[in-house]
Amino acid sequence: MESRHLSLPPPKNTKVAGNLAYQMAVQRLTGVDDLNALCGRSGAQCSILASTKIIAVEYLNHLYSVTLPDGGISQRDSTEPAPLRDRILILHYLLTARGTPLSGKLITFRELPDGAVYHPTFVKRTIQPLVKNFGADPGALLEAAGDMGAQRADYGDAGIIINAFKKVPVIIAMWRGDEEFPAQGNVLFDSSISDYLPTEDVTILSEIIVWRLVGARKPSA
Repeated sequence: MESRHLSLPPPKNTKVAGNLAYQMAVQRLTGVDDLNALCGRSGAQCSILASTKIIAVEYLNHLYSVTLPDGGISQRDSTEPAPLRDRILILHYLLTARGTPLSGKLITFRELPDGAVYHPTFVKRTIQPLVKNFGADPGALLEAAGDMGAQRADYGDAGIIINAFKKVPVIIAMWRGDEEFPAQGNVLFDSSISDYLPTEDVTILSEIIVWRLVGARKPSA
């Protein structure tokens, strides 16, 4: 019997799968009847220029423009398209956002829907590189996160808050190791995050943030 469901590419073909996810998200966003309501829920802003609809959305301390119906996404004042994974995250955020107020209650990744399923991947892609690169010098976190607009937070030996999106704060905490205990790190979220991103996207967002931190970290003197 012929399947009525869309067959996704094999997981190993991540570029093809990513392009498909991007195209599907663009189609969904293009089909939204009330973009003003969507922007209200996500904290974005909408405008119309000729026949083009433009959504302005803040992502990792930079302003991005989403144009419809073509689905182009780039930083303001730039003609270069954003990386594919960033484009997908931006679209999924806009489509998922429910407008839920921040709760102020922090949760771990395990507490997200299906968080236990994705947790091994989350640890491998985010926690391990975070500890490896900042475990010996947690204080370097804040400086490395400057381009993402991070603020100091009172968590662990060093903590920062990064507003990944207007309604998605991401908290990173580090504990310095000693002779008795190894260095530890964690990434925490407001409990409302599932009303703004699917769990799998939270993994990808956290990975992007951590590797940007690693890339921006200055070598120890």
